[in-house]
Amino acid sequence: MASTRDIRRRIKSVKNTAQITKAMQMVAASKMRRAQQTALAGRPYATLMNQMLGEVTANSGEFSHPLIDKRDSGKRVLVVISTDKGLCGALNTNLLREAAKADSATTQFVAVGRKASQFIARTKRDLAAEFTYQDVPEFSDARAVSKYLQELYLEGEVQQIDVLFTNFVSTLTQHPDRRVFLPVGEITGLEASIEGASSTTALEESSLEFQFEPSAGDVLGNLLPHYLNYQIYQLLLESKASEHSARMVAMKSATDNAHSMIKDLTLEYNKLRQASITNELLEISSASLAVG
Repeated sequence: MASTRDIRRRIKSVKNTAQITKAMQMVAASKMRRAQQTALAGRPYATLMNQMLGEVTANSGEFSHPLIDKRDSGKRVLVVISTDKGLCGALNTNLLREAAKADSATTQFVAVGRKASQFIARTKRDLAAEFTYQDVPEFSDARAVSKYLQELYLEGEVQQIDVLFTNFVSTLTQHPDRRVFLPVGEITGLEASIEGASSTTALEESSLEFQFEPSAGDVLGNLLPHYLNYQIYQLLLESKASEHSARMVAMKSATDNAHSMIKDLTLEYNKLRQASITNELLEISSASLAVG
């Protein structure tokens, strides 16, 4: 049975842990608000670009581009966007569980984030490249990843490139999502994460008419690389918003659990102390009766 000294030490240890998790919760909450605002602010631009490129695609005629051409053979590439740090609940666990479903024999992996690279190395999968991105993602981070993926696809040995990331829905809800990055195919943008995103079919039925100079094909050819760069950038923003939200919730849960544990330990300490005092009183009374 634990002594009162042991319980006091446990209470002190749990209080110190609660202070740390509370501080981490406040830091994560501050970063979460900024990350969520940035991710939400990028969605209207992504929606507008989706609409514009959808209109260009519908009016480009027999336009052909290497990034649009589909292939029937070659390896698949899976880009895994994870976090650099832990302590964010089951966020990385759910993401990497989806990554583990990919066939390691026919799939190459590109890691964006330290947790993804550690997972790929630990499971001895084929790691083609590894990237990092800042706590506040910069467009240059996305451009580096997108440029590498485009060059990899243009080499002609890759059949398809998918991106696996954590889609931000709300502060309490984030789930892994997989998107086809290349070939571009139908430009439908980030439909699941952008409210009001229009599909190519809806744009084709629109009564609006656009004129492109010099031509729709030239406009599409120049906008495709920027479109792909921004798509990666938006996915980084979604992942970062999911990370800070999950970490804030996890640290709040840890703080609440610590306070609950302190309450239980304090109750146990008081009971043990009361029992010790009662035993001492009984011993004094017994000794008094024996003498008297």
